[in-house]
Amino acid sequence: MPSPPYGLSLKPHERPAYWSRPQATLLTELDTSPRGLSTQDAEARLRKVGANLLRDEHRFSGLRIFLSQFKSPLVLILVAAAAISTAVGEWKEATIITAVILASSLLSFYQEYSASLALQQLKERISFKVKVWRDGGSLTLPASVLVPGDVIDVAAGDLIPADAVVIEATDLHVSQSVLTGETFPVEKSAGETPAQAPLAQRSNMLFAGASVRSGIGRAVVVATGSATEYGMIAGHLQLEPPETDFARGIRRFGYMVTRITLIMVVVIFAGNLLLNRPLIDSLLFALAIAVGLTPEMLPAIVSVTLSSGARRMAKDGVIVRRLASIENLGGMTLLCTDKTGTLTEGVVRLERVEGAFGGAPAQLMRLAALNARLQNGMANPLDEAIAAAATEMGIDTSGDVKVAEIPYDFLRKRLSVIVQDQDTACQVLIAKGAVANMLDICDTVEDDGKTRPFDANARAVIESRFAEWSEQGYRVLGLATRRFEAAPASYHRDSETALTFIGFLLFSDPPKPGIVETLSALARRGIAVKVITGDNRFVAAHLARSIGLATDHILTGEELGHTSYEALAALAARTDLFVEIDPNQKQRIVAALRRRGHVVGYLGDGINDAPALHEADIGISVEGAADVAQQAADMVLVDKNLDVLLEGVDNGRRTFANTLKYISTTTSANFGNMISMSVASFVLPFQPLLAKQILLNNFLSDIPSLAIASDNVDKESVLRPQSWDIGYVQRFMVVFGLISTVFDILTFGFLIMVARETAAIFQTAWFVESLITELAIVLVIRTAKPVWKSRPGRWLILSTVAVIILALFVPYLPGAGWFGFVALPPHVLAGLGVITLLYLAASELAKHWFFSSVPQHKSLRRQARSRRVTRALRH
Repeated sequence: MPSPPYGLSLKPHERPAYWSRPQATLLTELDTSPRGLSTQDAEARLRKVGANLLRDEHRFSGLRIFLSQFKSPLVLILVAAAAISTAVGEWKEATIITAVILASSLLSFYQEYSASLALQQLKERISFKVKVWRDGGSLTLPASVLVPGDVIDVAAGDLIPADAVVIEATDLHVSQSVLTGETFPVEKSAGETPAQAPLAQRSNMLFAGASVRSGIGRAVVVATGSATEYGMIAGHLQLEPPETDFARGIRRFGYMVTRITLIMVVVIFAGNLLLNRPLIDSLLFALAIAVGLTPEMLPAIVSVTLSSGARRMAKDGVIVRRLASIENLGGMTLLCTDKTGTLTEGVVRLERVEGAFGGAPAQLMRLAALNARLQNGMANPLDEAIAAAATEMGIDTSGDVKVAEIPYDFLRKRLSVIVQDQDTACQVLIAKGAVANMLDICDTVEDDGKTRPFDANARAVIESRFAEWSEQGYRVLGLATRRFEAAPASYHRDSETALTFIGFLLFSDPPKPGIVETLSALARRGIAVKVITGDNRFVAAHLARSIGLATDHILTGEELGHTSYEALAALAARTDLFVEIDPNQKQRIVAALRRRGHVVGYLGDGINDAPALHEADIGISVEGAADVAQQAADMVLVDKNLDVLLEGVDNGRRTFANTLKYISTTTSANFGNMISMSVASFVLPFQPLLAKQILLNNFLSDIPSLAIASDNVDKESVLRPQSWDIGYVQRFMVVFGLISTVFDILTFGFLIMVARETAAIFQTAWFVESLITELAIVLVIRTAKPVWKSRPGRWLILSTVAVIILALFVPYLPGAGWFGFVALPPHVLAGLGVITLLYLAASELAKHWFFSSVPQHKSLRRQARSRRVTRALRH
């Protein structure tokens, strides 16, 4: 009877060295076969070992979201206050406090749960997929369902989803630096390695977290999730993603509010005790003040706003993998991108083939076709263009036999295939790659069907032809061959020597229609574009000039290689084009730009883009990109199109603006009301509002706040990068909070001196007035424009009007007595209406002064005036 599969019953440190096991023995012990598991067996194993995930928090849980609503210290204090009220016999107070807590928590839970569910569905659209053999056939399934014993297929660009032992491989090269630190990809093959072999020497092992750089392979899974080598390391490190600028701002804002709250709670509680107010009433009043000051719906608002933004962006073709990146996208000031498919059409065409010194040798196209069709590495548009052109020309290579392949890598920048000559016993190496790299390995050149030495004159002519075509915008590759009369034991990089250069392949990829307008739209939004490409300087400069990008400062990969870490930070900021760039240099460029204070977005879809995607503030990939790039990105574009990204930027800025809108309006209103209430509690012979009235006021005002997530945003707010400014929030809170306090005092004076009303009428009147003003002021200060020139979102206006109507009718509803409310005389209602209108008018005037003093709004107004003048002159 076979032993139980490794991953099903044994702990990681108890497993035998499966990399040293004969293949047949390994498959038997895993109770599997080269054709994989049955679906039934795989599902049974999945239930036993769990999902192929590193951490449990990746799993979506409604219960976790619900319980998180009660982790706020203020909520826990209110729960304790309800318990105290019950203990001293104030069961009515306890019931009201409990009801308000539950209602607020359920409202927040519903919004967060709905948002999280929608986001989960979006993420599943771009979840990590893998080709796995089930029931004897190949399926594409989420990597999370893999179990030990599964047989998987991998190819260039794939992420390795689990630890696995290779059972078949063809030119399979894997980058596993994430585990071993090796700079270059290592070759993997079937077989056995010694049991004592360290990770780096297990040549038959694929490790989770590594990526395939070239070739294809088949492997059997032996460990998943936290049982993998990568999973065990990640479990020890407990890595967390870096804190975003927005998250840092929210944290600092939380500290500020906490400090103010603690001071006010202590002062109010002590003051009420000194005035001989009842202990429980004073405690509840102080706690209610604290709750009223704190924007306790902020976590829900941020979650709902970001999730709503993610859904809007998904409709426009941008799928968000990490919510926090939406805020970073709104603050992006610099976009780094390759040119192919982004600035160009991405449909590469082989325009023509040229001999080294002219003409088009007949065999040149056939050799190019053999190289493109027989290679097993990364699929790429250049090979596809060659194959398509060969098909149109009727070139048949089906009878040719491939002997070996030397896969492409980003340092050599070439690819070689070795084929058997059909007429002789010779084997022919056919190499294709970047012209400069090809010339370095050639010592002869073909001229009119004859071979002659590759001397300085020949090189000068070839380089001149290459530069001329590049300046015309063509992408040019070189082609060279070498014949082996006696085949070596194996082929490797050192076999690429003493080649004969035979000609050029000229490709075209014209600029994408409308790209000039898109780049102008990005520039109007304060986003500069820098091109980082492996292409030569002539091709890149030709494209840049044709689409309106600057070409004054060009930095090559060779020059960058001799530039120090510190010097690059200064040099990168003023460089327009980065050309002939090595993949390892992309990350250096992005890091240098970030050090200069830019919020950097990086758009990439290749295997070599992953480090730069990790380094950037916003990593952006495309659907269908290499797994390693897509999983490294924060966002995935459905289409590799800057127009799609432009919509994403606008949505990101709207999301940021609405989040900041909630924080600014809520804190200013709460700050003003709570200062007024604190002062009044010391001056009046009774409490200005009962604790339960404060809690109800706070709950009702939170309902329209959730609609801020879908509020309209002024066009001007979308035209500039957004960034968190705690100083702006503080100034906003103080200015508009104090205006609120002034009119609260005016309300107090009216109720005491003019209306001469009782405590119950005073409390009811101020409840109604403070709630209405807190709701109505949002419609005024949500925009820097005059209120009548900026239309609020439909749900914001509807919910605000509905709660204002409810506030007016609260004193007359059943159960009003529970909260201490009484009916208000007509003259009191009229006076409150006049004060409210005066308050809104004063806030509108103050708003004009406030925003005129903010530098970014000054700049926007100047731009708007300039545009109006320009339009007038045109007419």
